[in-house]
Amino acid sequence: MSELVQDKESVAAASTSFSDAEETTPSELNHSRTFLDARTEQDLIAGIRKEKEAGTLPPNVASGMEELYWNYKNAVLSSGASGADETVISNMSLAFDRMLLGVEHPFTFNPYHKAIREPFDYYQFVHTYIRPLIDFKNSYVGNVSLFSELEDKIRQGHNIVLISNHQSEADPAVISLLLEAQCPYIGENIKCVAGDRVITDPLCKPFSMGRNLICVYSKKHMNDDPELVDMKRKANTRSLKEMATLLRSGSQLIWIAPSGGRDRPDPSTGEWFPAPFDSSSVDNMRRLVEHSGAPGHIYPMSLLCYDIMPPPPKVEKEIGEKRLVGFHGTGLSIAPEISFSDVTADCNNPNEAKEAYSQAMYNSVNEQYKTLNSAINHGRGIEASTSTVSLSQPWN
Repeated sequence: MSELVQDKESVAAASTSFSDAEETTPSELNHSRTFLDARTEQDLIAGIRKEKEAGTLPPNVASGMEELYWNYKNAVLSSGASGADETVISNMSLAFDRMLLGVEHPFTFNPYHKAIREPFDYYQFVHTYIRPLIDFKNSYVGNVSLFSELEDKIRQGHNIVLISNHQSEADPAVISLLLEAQCPYIGENIKCVAGDRVITDPLCKPFSMGRNLICVYSKKHMNDDPELVDMKRKANTRSLKEMATLLRSGSQLIWIAPSGGRDRPDPSTGEWFPAPFDSSSVDNMRRLVEHSGAPGHIYPMSLLCYDIMPPPPKVEKEIGEKRLVGFHGTGLSIAPEISFSDVTADCNNPNEAKEAYSQAMYNSVNEQYKTLNSAINHGRGIEASTSTVSLSQPWN
């Protein structure tokens, strides 16, 4: 159980990625205003180089920030939105300021991290940064009424688990933004099971601070450094205990991607598709829900948003991946909950039942993904709706 979640892209970067010590909001005292005072592109680039020369920013972080600036600028400008230039300067100056603060005063995540909303609102910071990258005219939500239904269940004390694929580091923000108009409660209350990569990379940490996270170490990289194995296992045990405690209290909304990492395109065709699920992760999550004592429901959910922040072509072990950014349509869909007893009625043993339930979840996610892909990448829009996936644009 301590290895329930397998984010196969995380790395063992530091033994202090998350701990049981009380979280403290990064101190703003003596914090450089280099980026907050920036008014132009030249100010931002000069600021990066200034902090690098001063020894505040490590060279690899500084180069990553500069590369991110150009990629973000190109993406936002490609949207054709009015005021795009001002949006780039405003959003990147604040993003760089948070990244610099994170280097000056490194933040350590608890096994269960609550989104920081004050004195600085990291949740809204993430939304402001990601929103200009979403082409809302070419974005769709499938079965939006089901999101309202599960919100009602959460408010009644039920636990909800969303089993889905994982496309990019922007996934949580995409979920929140596509539901912002109709179900803002979902985005603010969802708890994401996250690997340690997103809480160790200096360019990613400020965005992670704005989400509710259950932090885990990757099983795949558990043995990368023999000296850290015991620490990682104990940390994962603490995280799973936190999750079990949360579920026992009821009214929880947890999102997990049991594929263990972000989706990747087929190397021969270039087509994207949801990565296969790890049946043990699905089964362990189901058992946690069933044993919580509160009513529980597991829904299959599908995400399409890889073009916003596409991952590297292959899994990388080192922290500091190249961060590509794009302006593109996105999609989110949910299907009715899947009953374990219904799916496994004809199974002969527990292992067969575990595999059957995981496959049923994956099949639903994959079918929903095909509908989203047809609507967004093949230009069919609302007409791509099927008998099981009703597409809409709740923000209109």
